[in-house]
Amino acid sequence: MSAARAVERHEHQPTSAQIRRWRRYLADELAEAEVYRDLAARRTGEERAILLGLEQAEARHAAHWQRLLGDRAARARRGRSTGLLGFLARRFGFVFALALAGRAESRSTYAGDPDAPPSMAADEEIHAEVVRGLAARGRAALSGTFRAAVFGINDGLVSNLSLVIGVAAAGVAPSFVLLSGVAGLLAGALSMAAGEYVSVRSQRELLAANRPNPDVKRAIAALDAATNELALVYRSQGADETAAEARAAQVLAGARSFADPAEPTPDTVGTAMRAATASFFLFSAGAALPILPYVFGLTGWAALALAAGLVGVALLATGGAVGLLSGASPLRRAVRQLAIGYGAACVTYGIGSLFGVNAG
Repeated sequence: MSAARAVERHEHQPTSAQIRRWRRYLADELAEAEVYRDLAARRTGEERAILLGLEQAEARHAAHWQRLLGDRAARARRGRSTGLLGFLARRFGFVFALALAGRAESRSTYAGDPDAPPSMAADEEIHAEVVRGLAARGRAALSGTFRAAVFGINDGLVSNLSLVIGVAAAGVAPSFVLLSGVAGLLAGALSMAAGEYVSVRSQRELLAANRPNPDVKRAIAALDAATNELALVYRSQGADETAAEARAAQVLAGARSFADPAEPTPDTVGTAMRAATASFFLFSAGAALPILPYVFGLTGWAALALAAGLVGVALLATGGAVGLLSGASPLRRAVRQLAIGYGAACVTYGIGSLFGVNAG
């Protein structure tokens, strides 16, 4: 059904339910257009052009609902979920905003609405893929540091909560629990930073070792095109004989570079120092939460309950953020993170109780 036919269909008085639904659609489309416009203002080149294209598409969708509503469009209110998207898009990172926008696009209900043209429902599906592609670029850029940050804060939360609860369950003095927590924070943060530095540095070196030797380019000009020795290089990299010969012919003809631009580079894993720094500070931030109650003088079950509560909230937040950025269900990832953290704490509490100072 075309947009014109949809409007013609509703020349008669629409129902109140239809009006409410159209107003919600209109508000959401206008808000999404605003989000894409705001994001485009902060980007350049191809990314900016793509985002402006999405903005124009959302404005086109909004115009459809405005035509259906007529004078009633003036009372349209922005949907709460899309309004939240706009707020977060302006205050958090580009990838985070794109992840939210992608989820908003994928939740479109146009496919089951007779008042929405089929082309509009198809547009929303394509928009979700466009946003997913843009987000993939951003994820690749931050993957190394993001991985270190997620591991750092979650390890700090889980390991120090487990340490504090295990030591407290042993029945020792609160001052000893606090001392143990501080020692666990410092030891863990330094260990995480050192481990991340070595890990990322090693990964970059391994990836660098896989890159073609640039000096080989000088030999290509002297190769015998009839024997096509260059094809063996690409066969050794996994290409079949036909594909390897075709690519070698392109390189020899000057139509293609010897190095494959799609080949993974060390840039996708971040820098070793940046990963180590992110890991150190975020581990410290996570590990500080379980000891805060003891810093402020709480003891016993009150301190344990507050420590577990603070860590629980943080685990839910980090799990949800990881789920959102990875395109998965934020709630499922949040609950999984919470279950893992509390599971580890329960185990150490049991061990602490078993080997406590009062154990016989």
